[in-house]
Amino acid sequence: MDYTYILSCSDGSLYIGWTNHLEQRLKDHNAGKAGAKYTRSRRPVEIIYYEGYSSMQEAMHREAELKKMTRKQKLDLIQSWQG
Repeated sequence: MDYTYILSCSDGSLYIGWTNHLEQRLKDHNAGKAGAKYTRSRRPVEIIYYEGYSSMQEAMHREAELKKMTRKQKLDLIQSWQG
């Protein structure tokens, strides 16, 4: 399974990415290795939202869609997901 996810960074910013191994990707972000350059100086990070997809292409497409959203739209999506 592939995932599109949103991280909450220590500075309050949001990071969007995709992976095929959610738990390992979070560990990588927090270890500062193989994680995105953006999150290295904003650790620790935590996953606050994710969606599962059956293909890498679907996850990457959704990642692109999420990155085009405003911060408010992203926060509304997260809020509705968390219930």
